[in-house]
Order: sequence, then C-alpha cells, then structure tokens
Amino acid sequence: MNQTFVSALQNPELFPHPVSGFELIETHISWVLLTGDFVYKIKKPVNFGFLDYSTLEQRAHFCKEELRLNQRLAPDLYLAVIPVYGSAESPSLKPDGQPIEYMVKTRQFRQQDLLGNLQRDGLLQNWHIDQLAERLAAFHADIQTVAADAPQGLPEQVHAPVTQNFEQIRQLINQPDQLSRLQTLENWANTTFDRLHAQLQQRRDSGFIRECHGDIYLDNVTLVDGQVTLFDCIEFNEDFRWIDTMSDVAFMVMDLRDRQLDRLANRFLNRYLEITGDYAGLAVLDYYIAYRAMVRAKVALLRLTQPIDEAGRLEVMQRYTGYISLAMACCTRNKPLGLIMHGVSGSGKSTLGLQLVEQLGCVRLRSDIERQRLFADHKESDRYSAQAGDAVYQLLGRLSQLVLDAGRNLLIDATHLQQRQRQLAREQITASSGIALILHCHAPLEQLEQRIQQRQQQGEDPSEADIDILHKQLAALQPLVSDEQAISLDANQPLVNLLQEIGKRRDAACVTSNSTEK
Repeated sequence: MNQTFVSALQNPELFPHPVSGFELIETHISWVLLTGDFVYKIKKPVNFGFLDYSTLEQRAHFCKEELRLNQRLAPDLYLAVIPVYGSAESPSLKPDGQPIEYMVKTRQFRQQDLLGNLQRDGLLQNWHIDQLAERLAAFHADIQTVAADAPQGLPEQVHAPVTQNFEQIRQLINQPDQLSRLQTLENWANTTFDRLHAQLQQRRDSGFIRECHGDIYLDNVTLVDGQVTLFDCIEFNEDFRWIDTMSDVAFMVMDLRDRQLDRLANRFLNRYLEITGDYAGLAVLDYYIAYRAMVRAKVALLRLTQPIDEAGRLEVMQRYTGYISLAMACCTRNKPLGLIMHGVSGSGKSTLGLQLVEQLGCVRLRSDIERQRLFADHKESDRYSAQAGDAVYQLLGRLSQLVLDAGRNLLIDATHLQQRQRQLAREQITASSGIALILHCHAPLEQLEQRIQQRQQQGEDPSEADIDILHKQLAALQPLVSDEQAISLDANQPLVNLLQEIGKRRDAACVTSNSTEK
C-alpha cells in the first residue's frame, strides 16, 4: 500500500460510523488514521530485519497479533482487525473479493490523556504512577510463561542484543571521548552479564520470562475512562516481548529517569515490588536499565543517517549523551544506605518511609505487606503472634539481603520493638558494606490511637494493627540505647531537615569507613 491508498481512505462515506474529520499520523512503520471516535492503523509494507511487514500475509498476521496482545491490557481500546477490499485507488470496507489490506481498529482517545503529555503539561500525579505499577504487576501475573524448549530468555539470547547495540552505536560515533565512554559501558555490560549468568538462567527457570509488553514508557500509557491503560505492545518481534518481567519494569524506570522524574521512578519501582514480591529481580534491574538506555541511545543516533541540519544534529547528540549518562549511572555502586524504621503502629513510619523512598531511592520492605504475603491463609489474629513476628523478621532479613546485594538503598518499615531485631538489621547492613541508621518515629498516645482508628475506617492501609495491638506493642517496646544512635523524629518534622541529618550521618560514616580501610 502507498500514499494513494491512505488518501483514498479519507472518505467519510467508507465508514459505518460518523466521521468528524480525518487526521493522519505517519511513522516509519505505519499510517494512523484518526476519524473522531475511532482510529485505524495501517502497517507499511516495510522490512527492517527485526520487523517484516513486506507482504500482505505478514501484515494480516501482525494485525491479528496486535489485536490479541493489546486486548490483554486494553480490551475496551482494541476492537477488531478490519479487512479492506477494492483497490488502492478505490478502497471499500464492504466484503467483495479478496482483501487488499488490513487495519487495526481502536477507540480514539484524547491525546492530552497520554501520560507522556500529562507529564509534559505538568499534570502527572502520584496516583497515575501507582495505578500504572498495579496494572503492570497484575498483567505480569496473568501472562503466559515461555516454553521450556523456546530460546527466549536463555542468558546468551538475552545478552545478544546488548552486544549488538554496542556494535551498531560504534559505527555511528567517532569522537575519542564518545568511544571511550562506550567502551567503558561495554566492558561493564559484559562483566555484569558474566556475573549474572546464573541468575539470568534462574529467572528463566523460575518463570519470569513471559510474553510481556516490551515497549513500556509514558507515551504508551493513557487514560481510558479515567483508568491508567497500557497499550501498543510489541507485536512485530517475539524476541522483543518474550522477556524478563524485570526488563519491562526497567524500561519504565529508565523512561521516568530520562524525564528527570527520579522520585516517581522510585515510587513506581517500589509499588511494583510490593505487589509482586520480586525483590530477587533487583539483581538484574540495572543490567536491563542500561540496556534500555542504550537502545534509546542507538535510536537517537540513527537519525544522523538521514538528512539533518546542524540544529537537529546537536539535538540528537544531546539526547544520545543523556541516554549514555543514564546507562553510566548503572555502572557505579556507592555504599548502600540502610534505614531501619522504629516505632509502634500509628507513629508515622510508613508515611515518612514513602517520602524517603522517593527522595533517596530506597527499596522499602514493609512488615505489613510481607506479613500478609507470608500468612495469607492464616486467621488475622494469628498473624501477630510472637511466632509469626519472628517469621516476619526472618523474611525481612532474607529480602534485605537481596536488596543490599543488588547495591540498592534499603528501608525496613517495621516496628523493630526489640533491641535484638534492630541489632540484627544493623549487623546485616554493615556486613554488606552498608551504612545503617535507625529512625525512631513517635507521637503522643492520643494521636497514635486516632491515626489507627482513622486508618481502620478508611480501610486502604495494609496494616491490620488495631488499638489492642498498639497497646501490646507499647508494653513490649524495648527503649533505644545510646550506641544505637537513632535519629528521633515525629511525622510533623520537615522532611528537608531529616534528609540533611541523614546526609550528615552518611557522610560521617563514609569518612570513618574510608579511614578504616586505609
């Protein structure tokens, strides 16, 4: 099909519904025809190797795949595959002979409802990000796992496109400093792959290679009837969508960081982890973030192979440099910060913890969440027994190690009423070359009780603690001792003051550690 066909389609009489007007959006692989209430997407007859729409049979197949894959996430958005009859000069949607083309029909949504446009307009909110993480987690839980005899997800197959990216980028740059940074990244990617080889295989064996979305970023997310909705899955290449679920997560984290939205990237990652419990996936996250950034870097450079003016060339190189910086950030590991929250239910630990997660890039482990996950089949009264409490803290210890081994800042959101609980957490963090800090949250009894009652009435918090449990916690609370050097605070303290104090303690610990190492 060609431009003649696309122009001939712009006839309101062809369509079985009212057409308010036509708007044509053209990409390098498709024509997208907006009609008012509905959109028709036509695949161009192109072959780029990784994508082959060159024959009518191929286009028919991939239209059906686009519908199948996207109806998993957006069934109300993706409606049907529409065959086109007649000729390029005089197309018809009425069955007559053999189809000459196929189109994917979708509901038309407002462009301002794209999360990417909401972000550009300064309207992206926390609930958008929370709902996006929830949608993605539910999607990943439902989709098909790769077959045992399929090649997708094998470590060498995972690393092949990583290597290919570096080879392709090297052909597009020539400055010594650019080549040097590229070599540094390539060395890191290869070393990291060697280190992660067993874990990549383990993730495949454990069922984390699934038929994912493959192209998750804010411009592929929109609001449909007020609900965050992912769309535009990759249909044209199986290898691009049969991937580790954490690769899908990495794409979104990378995109948010690229938009200077680190706070929301941290929020998104933590919400996803809380729902899925896939803290083991943190081991491979940076590897995939760097890969996703390098793909974007390569795509940016490919514009230089087309006619482009000097202003366009400078813009391309600015984008390329930005993506390289995102990838380079994955190569450096600082001493992880381990924040140990301390305080009874209602003292503000979780509220403050979320703020610290967003600002410091911590991975938060919540005892309330893990208790529910661990004792999902138990009565609520059994979840707060002494035995259950020990089991929860043992689990938090195992998960903490996964976070620390991945080089991530850690925040443990639990009461830590007993000194031994705090001591074990501190020892684990320092044994992983981390910096351990205890944050003591407190409030008057009347306020503690009021917060718990409000929380129970709202029914939106994972904590199941009631007033009776609060009083038991207060009776069992072992006070802090001087060598624990806790930072004492209440929920009304300005966050900036706490961040400054944490920064001072961290810097001092780093100086002490460096002096000891010398």
